[in-house]
Amino acid sequence: QVQLVESGGGLVQAGGSLRLSCAASGRTFSTYVMGWFRQVPGKEREFVARITRSGGSTYYADSVKGRFTISRDNAKNTVYLQMNSLKPEDTAVYYCATDSGIYPYTQEETYATWGQGTQVTVSS
Repeated sequence: QVQLVESGGGLVQAGGSLRLSCAASGRTFSTYVMGWFRQVPGKEREFVARITRSGGSTYYADSVKGRFTISRDNAKNTVYLQMNSLKPEDTAVYYCATDSGIYPYTQEETYATWGQGTQVTVSS
C-alpha cells in the first residue's frame, strides 16, 4: 500500500507563496488519482484540489481556483500544490490523499490513504 509524506508547509505573510510536496512510496504512484485537502481545528477536512493519474485533468475548490495549482511528477512519485496569493483564511493543515473514486471527489470519504499533514500558516 502506498504511503504519503507531505512537506513544504510553514509560516508566510499574506500575498506570499508556498509549494507543498507529497512524496509517495511504492512503484504504483502513477495509478493513483491524487487530492489535497485542508483542515482547521474544529472543522471537517475541506477539498482543495485533485489531479488525475496522468496529470491531464485538474479540479479545484472555488476558494482556491486561480491561486493554487496542483501538479504531479510520476517519475518522482510526487504530487505538488503550488499556493500563490495566500490569504489568512488559507491557514490549515494540508493533507494529500489517494482518491478511490467511490464517492464524489470533493468528499473526504472517497480518499483511502492519507499523509500526516503539513501546517500552513498565513499571517495578515
